[in-house]
Amino acid sequence: MRLFQYLSQWKSKANDGIQQSLLIAKFLCLLHVTSNYVFSPVMVYGPSMLPTLNLTGDVLLVEHLSPLFDKLGPGDVILVRSPDNPRKTVTKRIIGMEGDTVTFLADPSKSDRYISLKVPKGHVWIQGDNIYASKDSRQLGPIPCGLISGKVLYRVWPPECFGSL
Repeated sequence: MRLFQYLSQWKSKANDGIQQSLLIAKFLCLLHVTSNYVFSPVMVYGPSMLPTLNLTGDVLLVEHLSPLFDKLGPGDVILVRSPDNPRKTVTKRIIGMEGDTVTFLADPSKSDRYISLKVPKGHVWIQGDNIYASKDSRQLGPIPCGLISGKVLYRVWPPECFGSL
């Protein structure tokens, strides 16, 4: 008789533990899907987007749906997987979409020579706001749209700079 009571208590506690574990697993799945496919906070730093972004770092809220639905356009600030180093993600501004003709300074620190070219299909032209300290499409060429990981919605940190870009 005692054995059945003991087993009954154990079954109840095991059932509660399984229910709690399933709840935690569901939450972690939702968190994974949300941060990888909907929106996520991202810390960015460096000189290439001065004065738009701070040199010492900003926390940005990035949404990941616009690249999937082709809802990007010139002027949007985006996150791009670097063609040079796939482990690195860079933040740049879209200057031209496929089919656009872009004109840019070849090397602003050495000459005033402008170059014009047409952005090929399936690519975008990106540049940092600080053209003197940015490695972008001027050096790398047009960037495939498949390397775009998200569009910046808001700067959330530092608090005094909160707002859309």
